[in-house]
Amino acid sequence: MTVVYEDNHIIIVSKESGEIVQGDKTGDVTLADMVKAYIKEQHHKAGNVFLGVVHRLDRPVAGLVIFAKTSKALTRMSEMFRDGKVNKTYLALTRNAPPKDHDTIFSWLVRDEKRNKSYSYAKEVPGAKMAIMQYRLLGTTENYHLLEVRLLTGRHHQIRCQLSAIGCPIRGDLKYGARRSNPDGSISLLSHRIEFVHPVSGNIIDIVAPLPDEPIWQGAEQLADDRTPLTVI
Repeated sequence: MTVVYEDNHIIIVSKESGEIVQGDKTGDVTLADMVKAYIKEQHHKAGNVFLGVVHRLDRPVAGLVIFAKTSKALTRMSEMFRDGKVNKTYLALTRNAPPKDHDTIFSWLVRDEKRNKSYSYAKEVPGAKMAIMQYRLLGTTENYHLLEVRLLTGRHHQIRCQLSAIGCPIRGDLKYGARRSNPDGSISLLSHRIEFVHPVSGNIIDIVAPLPDEPIWQGAEQLADDRTPLTVI
């Protein structure tokens, strides 16, 4: 992990693919554990370190994750996520080009907890939740297409599922239709940018994650430099 922003109330880190935000049955060391250890060492904290998990990022996904360092920030940031007041922008590499250069996708997602997978439907079905996201094609490399994606809802595996549903599975994402895995087990999806009003100071926070240090991402670096925000519907 890399710390990209920190103040008295929040800390934002850029996680690597494979790092898990919260504990699961694997028992692996979590990103939250690593952030606590960092705070304890960096700020010479005695005793237990308070750290609130504001949101999660899938294990094979890299990029920005926000944690709260105070209970006040945790409560307010959690409300902001629930109310859609945190703008989250992702970058995704797909082998197939999307059907349109830009679009807003509305679909209904059903989560299968046993398979840890979501399924997309064009119409409402039992147990489904409305999912909305926007995307635009930033450009094309020799073998892949770089998409910028903005979430307007926060559903389980939403980007992975909705891109797969339009014929654009993310590179390396076998669960959602990619032809082969990435060598390191990652998928080529990056939580690239987070924008929100600070829960305590009221300042605008706008953080951009570094691109992964891999040739496939470095080849897309110039395409990702267009940071004009997607228009919110």
